[in-house]
Amino acid sequence: VQLVESGGGLVQAGGSLRLSCAASGFTRDDYAIAWFRQAPGKEREAVSCLSSDGHTQYADYVKERLNISRANSKNTVYLQLNSMKNDEKTVYYCAAGHIPSIRYSEVYDYWGQGTQVTVSS
Repeated sequence: VQLVESGGGLVQAGGSLRLSCAASGFTRDDYAIAWFRQAPGKEREAVSCLSSDGHTQYADYVKERLNISRANSKNTVYLQLNSMKNDEKTVYYCAAGHIPSIRYSEVYDYWGQGTQVTVSS
């Protein structure tokens, strides 16, 4: 099983960015994908998750600024980030598991290597 994030980079404050998480190696398609982020010196925090049946969850602090979706092929999940803030210099990780949750990272069995997002003023 492999998860590969992409789409990170430099974006201006107020701008938008779309991250991708490409999943491969799964023998079943009933897994949830979640996005987490971690800023330097801070704990990892959940951002959003998408269950296998399309149910979405968002962390309260970002839910009005982002959207999670799945490609038609179902092996890629996107995270659209809008209205980026200056303090959002962080690494975004995607994770996969069979239990969709934005409260407990322990339910996710597989993690990607992360993609860094830097917001400039």
